[in-house]
Amino acid sequence: MENFPINDACENWGFFELVNHGISLQLMDKVEKLTKEHYRKSMEQRFKEMVASKGLEAVNSEIEDLDWESTFFLRHLPHSNISQIPDLDRDYREAMEEFAVELEKLAEQLLDLLCENLGLEKGYLKKAFYGSKGPNFGTKVSNYPPCPKPDLIKGLRAHTDAGGIILLFQDDKVSGLQLLKDGQWVDVPPMHHSIVINLGDQLEVITNGKYKSVMHRVIAQPDGNRMSLASFYNPGDDAFICPAPAMLEKQTEACSTYPKFVFDDYMKLYSGLKFQAKEPRFEAMKAMESIATV
Repeated sequence: MENFPINDACENWGFFELVNHGISLQLMDKVEKLTKEHYRKSMEQRFKEMVASKGLEAVNSEIEDLDWESTFFLRHLPHSNISQIPDLDRDYREAMEEFAVELEKLAEQLLDLLCENLGLEKGYLKKAFYGSKGPNFGTKVSNYPPCPKPDLIKGLRAHTDAGGIILLFQDDKVSGLQLLKDGQWVDVPPMHHSIVINLGDQLEVITNGKYKSVMHRVIAQPDGNRMSLASFYNPGDDAFICPAPAMLEKQTEACSTYPKFVFDDYMKLYSGLKFQAKEPRFEAMKAMESIATV
């Protein structure tokens, strides 16, 4: 992995795409095949029933309170829930467990690469995320089925991610992911066997704004079922998040300092404000910080 292009992408885009990531391509093919089979076998009918019950195929105005997606969440760290998820075949469980191990390694390699680019000591970001029980790490498994009204229903509404570093394995045939750059929505094209990386709000705070989380969304498509496996390597619930002192020392121009908080407190706020701008969330955490120090 080359440092300079990644540093540039983190500063100016908040997104980049990895091809030489070291994860077995055979494993990726297996995970994709089993994920799509699981959707057809265990989730497709439920999704169709939900669509019918809400009358979504006949809407004639924009829907702003739900997303055109079928999802479930696998937690890997600090404790796995994979054995508790119903309807997962043994082959699928084993493939996802193996895939999660590889993604965890990749996430930690990337965090150390970011440390190098930022001039932070090796291991700083992993330690900042650790808390008392280690990081939170999990995978949101999503399918975005064909949508009859893609102009009225988003696959996933625009948002920034709350956490740390996100590793996305997406469908290489059906597109839909977009990010906001300079006020314009830009397509993130599907690329075979790639892992798309994006930065969450916590890295923006720790770098005091040098790196930015970025608004992104999924556009529903009239044809094709888009697979998305987004794995979130996040701080532990009780991890104390604040700008790295080394980042504050390097700033030559006057700029505001980001807030300090416990990660779980931020997540409680985020859960109700996910689809709104991040800046008011940061301001709210600053206000909580002020009250706590009074």
